[in-house]
Parts: sequence; C-alpha cells; structure tokens
Amino acid sequence: MIDQNTEDFLCCAHAQVGEQAPDFTLEGVDTDGVTFRTYPLKSHRGEWVVLFFYPLDFTFICPTEITQFSTRFADFQKLNTIVYSCSTDSVHSHKQWLKEIGPLKFPMLSDMTQEMSDAYGVLVHSKGITLRGTFIIDPEGVLRYAAYNDLDVGRSVDEVLRVLAALQTGERCPVDWKPGEQTLGK
Repeated sequence: MIDQNTEDFLCCAHAQVGEQAPDFTLEGVDTDGVTFRTYPLKSHRGEWVVLFFYPLDFTFICPTEITQFSTRFADFQKLNTIVYSCSTDSVHSHKQWLKEIGPLKFPMLSDMTQEMSDAYGVLVHSKGITLRGTFIIDPEGVLRYAAYNDLDVGRSVDEVLRVLAALQTGERCPVDWKPGEQTLGK
C-alpha cells in the first residue's frame, strides 16, 4: 500500500539525468532585490546552470543555504555557471524576504504555478512546497546532476561545486574527486 507521502512523488513523470532539462520562463527578483524580471532557461544555452529549489521564504534552514550560495558565487562564476534559486513563493514574498537576509548575487525565481517544481520532481503536492532539490544543466540544456534533500537537511554548496567541476572535465571522476586531481579519462 502506498502512503500519502509516497503518493505525492509518484503522480507525474519527472526530468531525469541525461535528458533535456525541463524548460522554463519564470518571473524572479533580480540581484538588486527590487526589480522583477523574466528569466528563460533557453537564454543560457552555451552556459552551465545550477538551479536549486528550496521550500519556503522566511524559514529556518533556507537562508543558510541561500546566503551560502551567494557567498560562494565567485566560485560558480569561475566555472562559467549561472545560478538560480527557486521556490513556490511569489516574487513579492522574495522581495520582502531579501530585506531580511540581504542582497544575493543571483536571481530568486517564483514558481507559483508549481509546474516547474513538478517537472523537476521536487514538488510536495500535499503542501505546495518543494524539497531541497539541486540540478546542474549543461550548455546543451541536458540535465547532468540531480540531488534531493529532506526538508530538514541543508545541502552542501561545496559538493555542488565539486560535482560541477567534475562534470566540466568531460571525463570520469572517481569518488571524492576534487579539481586538480587525476581523472579516470574518458
């Protein structure tokens, strides 16, 4: 028998690593914390993209992750990577929350329709929020990495950067591989 929590995640087909990443065009709050803009994924063909979902604005763990991604933004830039955060909150909620947590170096996207969250497999249908999902999309728009964290456990930005660097080598990288270490070749 399937319980309600399991049923939340089984209702729809979701993006898988190795497939085209679900496309999106979402409204978000720009890095100035004030301006609303539209952000289309297709505009980043030719670039790497890290897209991370978080459950809700004004919560406990989310600001620790979001501010850490912003603090490490220069490391993402060195890897020629665009970063987006996303939740099912409105752009107005994002804008208000930024007054508390301070400016970020990447846009905060709003998925109020929950369509993108569902397409990426992070939507908790019964709650209308997302899991902590992290996705790396390559320059051709292919989903190359997907990780899902429980609502109560923050993710590691170091690990996201490590995997991103490994993917960018285009080679096989062994367990705990770090930039500068030997790869296993093609």
